[in-house]
Amino acid sequence: MGPSGLVRVLVLQIMPATSSNKPYRVARSKTGLGLFATKPIKKGTRIIRYFGPILDSRIPAHDEIENKYLFELNGRWTIDGSVRKNLARYINHSCRPNAESDVRPRERKVFIRAIRNIEPGDEINYDYGTDYFKAYLKPIGCKCESCEKKRKKLRAEARAERTKVKARTEAKAKKAGAKSAKKKLNGHAVGKANGSARA
Repeated sequence: MGPSGLVRVLVLQIMPATSSNKPYRVARSKTGLGLFATKPIKKGTRIIRYFGPILDSRIPAHDEIENKYLFELNGRWTIDGSVRKNLARYINHSCRPNAESDVRPRERKVFIRAIRNIEPGDEINYDYGTDYFKAYLKPIGCKCESCEKKRKKLRAEARAERTKVKARTEAKAKKAGAKSAKKKLNGHAVGKANGSARA
């Protein structure tokens, strides 16, 4: 076996084969990494489970754990989804999502389920909730597609308004300039008329 054969074997060992029965894959999104559909996902379909170690808030060591992948089941139990095998942690927030979290506190499980049909290539997303939004997203501005469109629309409306104001100001200035010129002309013409009448 030559060196290239050895490299090929090593690559196969390092890169795990992706299961073809999974309807999603991790890929680059606008906000970093995201989870994208590779197959059509019908509304109501359970897509993936959000999992990781279960933390008990009554244990001080568990209660002190801080990361952005904590998924609170209730006042006592929280899932620490920061483990690498938890691909659901790559699902990004959206204010107009195509999926939702199905929280089952008694079972200590969370599933992500489609709330509308998702096409191949679409990014899978769900609403992270008010607390997470206020703590992590609001300070930097939500970057979901819905908010980006809203900001784009507001910027376009602001530009249009500035253009209107500028046009009105220029029109007023032009009108004021025309009136001023007319007064000067009228004043000059009246002076001449008076002057010639006196002479």
